[in-house]
Amino acid sequence: MISLLVAHDPDRVIGVNNELPWHIPEELAYFKKVSMGKAMIMGRKTFESIGRPLPGRLNIIITRNEEYTADGIVVVHDLRKAIEKAKEFSGEIIIIGGAEIFRLAIGIADRLYITLIQKHFEGDTYFPPYGSEWNLVSASEDHFSKEGIPYSYLVYDRKTES
Repeated sequence: MISLLVAHDPDRVIGVNNELPWHIPEELAYFKKVSMGKAMIMGRKTFESIGRPLPGRLNIIITRNEEYTADGIVVVHDLRKAIEKAKEFSGEIIIIGGAEIFRLAIGIADRLYITLIQKHFEGDTYFPPYGSEWNLVSASEDHFSKEGIPYSYLVYDRKTES
């Protein structure tokens, strides 16, 4: 199963200046819970914004740079190779961005883990549109960060042909 894991605002903003526009520790804990023990695919800029490999997960980095290396990661140069490597590690593959990787992967994804941040933020990076090809299978109640930012957890599965 290929899953995309993302937090976005109502306009699908996911980043500004290669950082998250918000800081919600509880949402980061959810990210950890969903991704722990699984293969995780991300682009180089996303990896560099995190600053280190995330423990307890296989960190697969996609970059066009043939010379790129870092400790504790697997480097590949396209999404297909990333998915091949990830399948060797776990049954569910978690793709965590950024925007270019999400655009490449949304057409083949089986599941979306969306944290909907219910406040508008300024941003320069967006999650791709998604809509009628997805079924909402789970929605949490509204949560509130310490700063009062409302958010909820949504899970969508791709509709199957019947």
